[in-house]
Amino acid sequence: MRRRRMNSTSLTALLAVCSLAVSSLAAAQATKLAHTSARLQFNGSRAYQYAQDIVNCGSRWIGSQGHVCAENFLKKQFAKDTLEEDTFAANTPAGMMTMHNFIVKFPGKKSGVIVLASHYETNYPLRDIHYVGANDGAATSGLLIELANDLRGRTLDGNSVWLVFFDGEEAIQQWSDADSLYGSRHLAAKWDRDGTLKRIKAFLLVDMIGDKSLDIVRDQNSTPWLLDLVDQAAKHEGDQSYFFATTNAIEDDHLPFVERGVPCADLIDYDYGPHTFLLPDGYHHTAQDTMDKISAHSLAVVGQTILETIHLLNQK
Repeated sequence: MRRRRMNSTSLTALLAVCSLAVSSLAAAQATKLAHTSARLQFNGSRAYQYAQDIVNCGSRWIGSQGHVCAENFLKKQFAKDTLEEDTFAANTPAGMMTMHNFIVKFPGKKSGVIVLASHYETNYPLRDIHYVGANDGAATSGLLIELANDLRGRTLDGNSVWLVFFDGEEAIQQWSDADSLYGSRHLAAKWDRDGTLKRIKAFLLVDMIGDKSLDIVRDQNSTPWLLDLVDQAAKHEGDQSYFFATTNAIEDDHLPFVERGVPCADLIDYDYGPHTFLLPDGYHHTAQDTMDKISAHSLAVVGQTILETIHLLNQK
């Protein structure tokens, strides 16, 4: 068999194609490396410590000293940031109550806003059992505080990111449309009136995601495309096994925003702890919801996924 010899023109063309292919590959690799090196790494251990600091305030039911302690802790954490205290009066089954939302704003170069939210208070009906809500309120608040460490100190390249700490998520007497979600219902209505809602590109709520056995439900009340984006972000991080193996319809602080057309995703692990005769709902809303039941690893998984979700949102 005779091998065909290339003429000089063909050889030159081949070398040019090879050179172009190598250059394209190098450029793609450089872009990938640049993205990897520029990516922020969420510190789950610090988030866990912030959660511990909040738990150290004790029970944080509205009107308690523990609630005041948590308020002051948040104010101290964001003293050098753009912090807004949204104080309002709510009519509850226990009478009028003063509640406090906190909003921390980190500006971006784009005009849109990505909201990351949690609640920080504990259940009012459980005020006599020293219920500290390590997973339910403290863990997610600690996660947002740590996210702030990745956001502050510069103008963000994409959308602005606002952290919201809701008060009054829990029912004062018994969960109902009127007796729950006080802080989110108030803020959604306020932002609807002043036009802020039109700027919100995505609303990401975190709730009960410190569970050592992390299994975040796919919420049927959330916006499908935004949940898909979170799933994509989790896959990018290699953490997809922690997300969306089960589905459920969750009533949570995102609902007042969903009802007003804001794209929302509620990231929640509702199945918390073993279900027994004495603990039919696991550790949820019991004195067993303590720091030993949550983990820095779970906080890191969710925190890193949120950072990647922000990155993907900014590309849209």
